[in-house]
Order: sequence, then structure tokens, then C-alpha cells
Amino acid sequence: MPLLSLLLLPLVLSGSPLPPVRHADEPGPVFNGRSGKTIVALPRAERAPVVDGVLDEPEWGRAAVLTGFSQFFPTDGVAARDSTEILVWYSGTALHVGVRAFAAPGTVRATLADRDRITQDDNVQLFLGTYNDSRQALVFAVNPFGIQSDGVLTETGAVTGGGLAGGTSKSREAADLAPDYVWQSKGRLTAAGFDVEIVIPFKSLRYRHADVHTWQLNVVRTVQVSGHEQTWTATTRAGSSFLAQSGTLNGLRDLQRGVTVDLIPTVTSTASGAPGPSAGSWRYATQRPEVGGSARWGITSNLTLSGTANPDFSQVEADATQFAPDPRNAVFFPERRPFFLESQEQFTVPNRLIYTRRIAQPIVATKLTGKQRGFDIGVLSAIDSKEASVSGRDAPLFSIVRLQRDLGAQSRIGMVYTDRSEGRAWNRVVGVDGRLVRGVYSVQAQLARSMTRTAGATTAAPLWDVSAVRNGRAFYARYTFVGISNTFDAQSGFIPRPGVANMSATHRWNRFGKKGALVELTSPEIYLNGRYQYADYVNRRAAQDVQLHLRNNMRLRGGWQVGTQIFREEFGFDTGLYANYVLQRPATGGRVDTLPYTGTKRLPNLDWLVSIGTPEFKRFSANTVVIWGKDENFQEWSSADILFLNQSLTLRPTEQLRVSGTWAYETFRRRTDGSMVLSRNTPRVRAEYQLNRQVFVRVIGEHSVVEQDSLRDDSRTELPVYLRQRDGSLRRAEAFRRTRARLDVLFSYLPSPGTVVYFGYGDQLRADEPIGPRTLRRSADLFFAKVSYLFRLQ
Repeated sequence: MPLLSLLLLPLVLSGSPLPPVRHADEPGPVFNGRSGKTIVALPRAERAPVVDGVLDEPEWGRAAVLTGFSQFFPTDGVAARDSTEILVWYSGTALHVGVRAFAAPGTVRATLADRDRITQDDNVQLFLGTYNDSRQALVFAVNPFGIQSDGVLTETGAVTGGGLAGGTSKSREAADLAPDYVWQSKGRLTAAGFDVEIVIPFKSLRYRHADVHTWQLNVVRTVQVSGHEQTWTATTRAGSSFLAQSGTLNGLRDLQRGVTVDLIPTVTSTASGAPGPSAGSWRYATQRPEVGGSARWGITSNLTLSGTANPDFSQVEADATQFAPDPRNAVFFPERRPFFLESQEQFTVPNRLIYTRRIAQPIVATKLTGKQRGFDIGVLSAIDSKEASVSGRDAPLFSIVRLQRDLGAQSRIGMVYTDRSEGRAWNRVVGVDGRLVRGVYSVQAQLARSMTRTAGATTAAPLWDVSAVRNGRAFYARYTFVGISNTFDAQSGFIPRPGVANMSATHRWNRFGKKGALVELTSPEIYLNGRYQYADYVNRRAAQDVQLHLRNNMRLRGGWQVGTQIFREEFGFDTGLYANYVLQRPATGGRVDTLPYTGTKRLPNLDWLVSIGTPEFKRFSANTVVIWGKDENFQEWSSADILFLNQSLTLRPTEQLRVSGTWAYETFRRRTDGSMVLSRNTPRVRAEYQLNRQVFVRVIGEHSVVEQDSLRDDSRTELPVYLRQRDGSLRRAEAFRRTRARLDVLFSYLPSPGTVVYFGYGDQLRADEPIGPRTLRRSADLFFAKVSYLFRLQ
């Protein structure tokens, strides 16, 4: 028996797959996704090629070739129009991927963009499931120049598209692009399309400890000239999981991850300006440079301990101004801080029972994340600053635990525990949740209870949530049933509106056009929702609000999106929203009667919506949404004629310059006399110039104006409205005009995640009529600098 056969005999007897053995000049195997050849025996080589975007080293000639792509969006089940080859092999320390994307001359969309901002370019996305669990995958994406975008996809049953936001559904969930990983990529345009070279170190991945590994892989290519998405495996829209339709990389062995210890020291310095004691004066408070940092230790290949002390958690980019259409709902702002973004998927909970922005200014924080003995583990502890406390004396302490367990092929069960303690006061939430998946059907349920102790008294309240989804190719249905008690309190989470129960149903039908048709996909949809005050639901009383939305979204040839919607609604008077509203009516003898504010019992609404989105043209793209009709005037609880405009425009004059603008404009006019009761006008412009892959300069400008008329009991007594103050006095709800403006400038050098140099300036201006300046005056400004460096110990 030849010597090679004797060496391989133990592997055969153990049942392990044989590693591919190839001669130096033998071409790599081909795996055609359209033919169902998606189980890849991955070749191995030890030489590390230069990452230059040129796939000319011998290892690329022997790599496994993934080809035979299928179209996934807007229509699945047909061969992709564009040819794509993905070359894959691995060494002892990294996964190597080469992209050969073929395209007609002049059709490739590519810019020298910032990290995670390549969705408007042609791009290729790798969905790498290192746990082979069909639930979670790391996402590594590149544009034709090799500009990176990365994150994680954790499937929860939520799909993009449809709904009030419009757009045709992609029938798969969007990835969370907040996490950043350390990897290499370089790309170049070619006469045939573009090539990209990618190296993903095993040190940047998490995976189970095993002698032989099997990882899931799917590849998605986005072609902007047609607006199509194409996948390597013949992925279908009919299914509750996109990841479960991935192929596999088999036979990875002897992976050399080494010691994974990352140290990131940080130095920050700020100078904040504010009005001085005398009129027209301005003064700055300069702080000494602060030293902080974070550390990360890979205890095992799938368990990581990280911590931070005296961190810099200032935001490099300010949150954009948002207005809630319904003032009873709190506005959500996403997490942006690197320490909390890392492994954020481990803390994902339905109904956002974990919201790390509640930890405002932490002094120290630690985090343990990973997968152990079948459990996904997320443990977070943090001590917040006293300035973030209610009393101003005690430092809030946060303790958060999130555990999840895989069940069967795609199902999952989990629990959550959060604790926020401040002196003798505390708030705790405990909950369980799960998701059961069978084919195109899935059911998700959650039950939680909050317990809060304040001033020696303890209160407890429930939250429950049940939903069922059918994610078929031609028919989609979703049914939800959510209840949140009035006193449910999640001080470590984000509950936009407690004290309500919602029952909703969504039905959507998909009709696919033939090849080359003008209309590639049309999706009519019906949405019905009943919203109850929680006490009314418990006592079996009628719904406060009822909504019926009729929608139709179309995808046209070339990537155009067109949508129309009709809203037929009826909203009930909410006494809690107007608890501090008071009317004063003159009476005989010079007296004044004080009356409670009693609004119209129910207000009927009828609104219309039209949306249009352009394809991603080479130099620009745009989107517009217009809503008009009869809707509620929440300021006075009466019917109003409304007009909402939401416009966005992105210009790409060159490969390095990108200018994007948004404009949100809202008006509410009384139907009784046509007068304006409220208007909001917020334009925002963001300009970025990318000098090279590591350096960019960004300027953001925003101007927001809110005008409100003096309030009255519109459509009823027409008496003026008074607002009851905390001391019991009454103040007239008079007209005002509030203007806010800001300008932010940033220079950024970011060679890799963790290593950054920032120099920035932020300027805030305001005007307040009638009680403040009529024209914009500077209210605050800030100069800041930040330097951090990633030391990765080998």
C-alpha cells in the first residue's frame, strides 16, 4: 500500500472527510450552485499571498471555485444574468477568498467610500456561519475597490421591505453593520468587471473548538445597474431562514488562531465653548487629555472577555433630528459606541429589553460573550457615572445577562435578566423568549416581568408578545399580539410606549413578472391593527385606535421602486396625553371657570401615500415619500389636513466625493379655518471626501425649525388652552418658533478597527421666539481629538 494511503487510513476509519490532495498544476474543483453542488471540500495552502487585488498567485489557481449563481431578488429561481466566480481556500491562519465579478463595460458602480457605506455600490457579501447553526452568520462585504463593510446577521423573523416604509420585500433580514472586524481586502476594476482579494484571519472569527470544522457559506452579489441580488446557492424566497439555505465549507482542520489579546489605549482631549458672563462674550473650558482604553481576551475560539476603563464614549457623529408622528412614542436612537457594538448580537432581545444607551457615561464596564456548551452567552456589567443617576449622588450599576439555546435545526429559546441599581432603588427585568421554525412557518413568543423598587415601594408588571409568520414565495402573512402593562419599566431597555396592547395582521401577495418585463415584482398588502389601552384590553373593552392600510409596492425594470398606500384609521381620545391641558371659560360676576380638556371621542383619518425610488445611478440616487390627507392634530386633538414630505438625494460627482441630503417637512392645518397649527422643517446635508481608503473629511450641516400656533380647543369650544405646571399654576399655550442648527466637521484616519485618529469640531446654534433670540445665536461648540491604537498580541 502506498505511503500516502497508509497516512490517510486513520482518517478514513474515523469517518472524517479527506482533505483534497492536488498537484501544483492541477486546477481547483468547481462547485456550481445552480446544480446543487454546494458542499465544498476546501483546499489548503500555507503560503500567504500579497493582498493586492490581483489573483495571480498559484494558490488561486488551485482554489475551490464557487460559480453558477442564481437570482434571488426581485425574482428567485432563475439563473443570474451576470457571471460570478468566488475562489476559496484556507491556510493555517486565515480564510482566503477571491472575487471575479464579470460585468459589461461601464456598468460597474464603485466609489472610494467610507467603511460600511458601500450599499450604493456594486458589492459582494460573504455570509459565513462559523457555528453551522443556520441562525447566525458573520457578514464580510466588499465593493469593487475592496472597501469593506462588515457585521453580523442574526435571524429573528423580521424581513426588510413592505410596511409603512414601502419598498418591495427582499424576503431576508438585513445584517447589523455596527460591529467591525480586522481583515484585509483589496480590489480593482478590470476590462471584464472587477476582482477583489480578501483575507479573513481566524483570529477575528469565533468558532467551536473541534478537530475538523464545517462552516456555512453563502455569497450575495448586488448589481446596481439592474438592481438585482444574486446568490451562490439557489436560494428561494419561500422559507423562514435565508441562512439555512447556505452551502458548506468542509474539512477545515488545524486552525491556528493563536493567543487573541487586543489592547486599545485611547487618549482624548476636548475644549467646549459656551456663552460667557457678559453679553456677546464666549469662553472655553479646556480639559486635560484623558487616558483610557479597552482590552479583549479570546479565552477560547468561541468565548471572549472584554473590558474598558475610563472609556471615550463621545459620538463622532451627532444623532440626526427625529420627530415621532405620534407624541406618545419615544424616539429611538441606535447605539454607536464601539465597546457596546462589539458582539451586540449576543444581547439581541425581542422588544428591546436590552438597550445599552441607557448606560450613559460608564466609568468601567466588562463583557463576556460567546458560545459554550450549546448556549449563546452575553454578560455585561457596568458602573455609570453619578451624573447619569436620578439622585446625582449614587453611581448606577448595570448587570445584564442574555442566554440563548439552539433547539433543533433552526429554533431557539432564550432568557434575559437586567438589573439597574442606584442606592436603595433598583429595577429588574426577567424574561424568556423563543422562536420555533418549521419550513415557511415560524412562531415567536416572549414573556417578561419588571420589578421596580423606589422610595421603599415595589411594583411589578408584565410584558407578553406572540407572533406567527408565514414567509412563502407568493404569500406572506404575519400576526402579532403584544401587551405591555402601564407600569412595566425596563430601565436597561427601550420601550417606546408602555400601557398598550396591539393586535395586528399583515397579508402580502407577491406577483413576479416574466423575464424582461417592465414590472419585475408587485406586492399588494393589507395591514390591520387594533391598539388598546392595556387596562381596556384586560377588562375586554373596545380598541382605542383602529388602522386599516392598503398598500401596493412595485419593483420596475432597472431598479425603480414605486409604492402607493391608503390609510383608513380611527383614533380614540387619550385622556392621559392631555392630563395637563386646561380650559378657562369666563363666567358671571367676573369669575373664571376652569374646565378639564375633553376632546372629541373619536377622530376618523383618511390619508394617501406615494413613494418613488430611483435606481443607484452612477452619479446619483434619490427617494421621495409624500403623505397627505386628513389626520389627527395631536396638539389640540382635532382633525387636520396634513402634508408630509420625506426626500433624500445622494450625489457621487467623483469616486471620492459623496454628498447626501435629506429633507423632512411636515405641516398640520386646522380643518375648521385652514390655519397652521404645527409645522416642522428639517434639511440635513452630509458631505464626505475620501482622500484614500484610510482618510476622509466629513462635514454635516442640519437646520431644524418647529413652529406652533397658540393652542385652542379646536372644533369644539374654541377656548384657549392652558398648561398646568408642576407647581399647579397655569400657563397659556402660546405660539412659538424654535430653530436649531448645527455644523459638524471631522477629519478621520482609520487604517483598521481600533486604530483611529479623529480631529473634529461641532457648533450648535439656536433661536427661540418669543422668549429668546429671534435670530440664530451660537449656544455651544466643541473641539475634540481622539487617538487610539490597536495592539494585537500574536
